[in-house]
Amino acid sequence: MPRLLVLCLLLIVTALPQQSRADEKIDAPGRTIIASDSSKKTLAIINADGTAVWKYTIGPLHDLHQLDNGNLLFQVNWTRIVEVDPKTNKIVWEYNCKPVESVKRIEVHAFQRLADGSTMIAESGNARIIEVNKAGKIVKQIKLKVDKPHPHRDTRLVRKLDNGHYLVAHEGDGVCREYDAKGKVVWEYEVPLFDKPRAGGHGPKSWGNQLFSAYRLKNGNTLIGTGNGHRVIEVTPKKKIVWMLTPEDLPDIELAWITSLQVMSNGNIIVGNCHAGPKNPQLIEVTREKKVVWTYTNFKEFGNALTNSVVEDDYLKD
Repeated sequence: MPRLLVLCLLLIVTALPQQSRADEKIDAPGRTIIASDSSKKTLAIINADGTAVWKYTIGPLHDLHQLDNGNLLFQVNWTRIVEVDPKTNKIVWEYNCKPVESVKRIEVHAFQRLADGSTMIAESGNARIIEVNKAGKIVKQIKLKVDKPHPHRDTRLVRKLDNGHYLVAHEGDGVCREYDAKGKVVWEYEVPLFDKPRAGGHGPKSWGNQLFSAYRLKNGNTLIGTGNGHRVIEVTPKKKIVWMLTPEDLPDIELAWITSLQVMSNGNIIVGNCHAGPKNPQLIEVTREKKVVWTYTNFKEFGNALTNSVVEDDYLKD
C-alpha cells in the first residue's frame, strides 16, 4: 500500500470520535462530590463537570468526613486516620490504632470528629470504641458486643449520637446496635434476610444482611444501608420497617452493595451503590416516593469500589 495512502488512513482514524471505554464512563451532572475508591487507591474532589480538582492516594477506606474547617478526615490504611488540609495537602492531625492485649490484627472502619475536638474511632478486632483527644491520648473507651468476631467484619460505620450514645453497624453480626455512654446495649435491630438464602459475593447477585451503615434520623427512626441486602430500610424504635427502597423500585438500576447514605436538606437520600459494575451508577439520589432524581457515574476517577462520598447538598445553578 502506498505510504501516502497509509498516512491518510491514519489521519482519518485519528480524527474519528473515540468510543469511551465502559470503565472510563463519566456522568457527573452539576454537583461537586468528595468520594473514595480503594480499588483505584483514590480519594478525590470532583467538581460539577467531572473534573478532578484534588486527589490523594489512599489504601483501604470505609469512612470519610468533610470537617467544618474545610479539612478532610479519612484513613490511608486500615489503622491510620488523618486530617488533611486539601489546600496544602498537609496532614494536620493523625492517629494510628494498635492491637491491644492478645489481639493480633485490627482494622478501622469508622471514625468521627466530635464537637469537643476529640475523635471517635471504632476498632474492629479490638472490639471497642475509643475517643482520642488532639494530643493522641485515649480519653474514653467502651467495649462492643460482637457475636461473630472478626477484624474485618466487627463493624462498619459507627456514629456518636447527640444524646451521647453510639449507633453501630455490626456487619458480621448483621445487627445494628445502640450503646449508651457506658457501653450498655440499649437497642438493637437484626437486619432481616427477607426469606432469601444467603449468597456469597459482592455484586447484585449476592445476598445477605451485612449492613454497612446506620443513621439516626430526626424523627427517631434509624435509616440502614443493608450492604448485600441490596436495599435501604427505615426502622422505628419498635423495630417496624416504615420505609424501604428495594431493587424492584429501581427497574433500570441494579442495586449491589449498599454502603454510605446521605440525607439531603430536602429529605432525599443519596445511596452508595458499590460493586454494581460500570453499567450502573455509583451514587443514586431518590425521593421518599422512590423516584430517581440524580445519579453519579465516574469510572474514570473511581472504580467498582466507591464506598463513601460527600455530595454537595444543592444543585449548582447556571
